[in-house]
Amino acid sequence: MAGEIAAAVRELASAEVVAFNGVGLAARILPVTEAYRTIVAELPEGAEDLRPHLAWLLANGSPAGKAYAATLLATFDPEAARAAWGSLSHETAEFTTFHGCIMDRTTLGKYATGQLTVA
Repeated sequence: MAGEIAAAVRELASAEVVAFNGVGLAARILPVTEAYRTIVAELPEGAEDLRPHLAWLLANGSPAGKAYAATLLATFDPEAARAAWGSLSHETAEFTTFHGCIMDRTTLGKYATGQLTVA
């Protein structure tokens, strides 16, 4: 399982898209969505083993990768997730989001701020 987690983290680290479900009319599951789901499947039991991977992803990932890391943190450590979203709220780098068939582009800062208002 460690190999699968490492591969999932690598996939998320270079992600250009945030999509938690299928995208488009065909509801296609993207590789980044599969990677996210691989990590989610280890939670909450594997949270402490995953924490260093998520910290690395927050520090080194693409803007979308950082969004995935903070989202994953929220599943087991809401306080750490809030801190992560706060630190990301000034980021200007952009990425693409999908909500079903709806594609959008946003900055990491706007996305993070939105997550802080939901939390």
